[in-house]
Amino acid sequence: MMKQLIPHLTMKNCEQTINYYQEVFGGEIKNVQLADGNEMFKGHEGKYIHSELHINENCVMYMNDTFHGDVQHGNAIQLSLDLESEEEIDRIYHVLSASGTVKMELQDTFWNARYAVVTDKHGITWELNVSK
Repeated sequence: MMKQLIPHLTMKNCEQTINYYQEVFGGEIKNVQLADGNEMFKGHEGKYIHSELHINENCVMYMNDTFHGDVQHGNAIQLSLDLESEEEIDRIYHVLSASGTVKMELQDTFWNARYAVVTDKHGITWELNVSK
């Protein structure tokens, strides 16, 4: 069973943007991960590969810098699904990818999760994540 649905914003200056939204909504910035020292993000030092604004225990926003081109109208937000099990992520991944476009194959990650990114047939991008 799905645990949480989380908006995920991508922008050109994540640090500035997350600080702005913290000023607007309050909350606490957590889990900031920089590209620095990560071979996968070589050449993007100083950029945020992940950050979270915890407005309260029920409201969380994920944010990161863009790494592949400019952010365009309509592609600056994706929805993150925090899932319960590997069976659930496998099922959802296969259904979405059957008629959609895989942006990142389902795989085990360095942050100890199973993860994928798929844009569905309606143009909505879904991040699928289950912690190990």
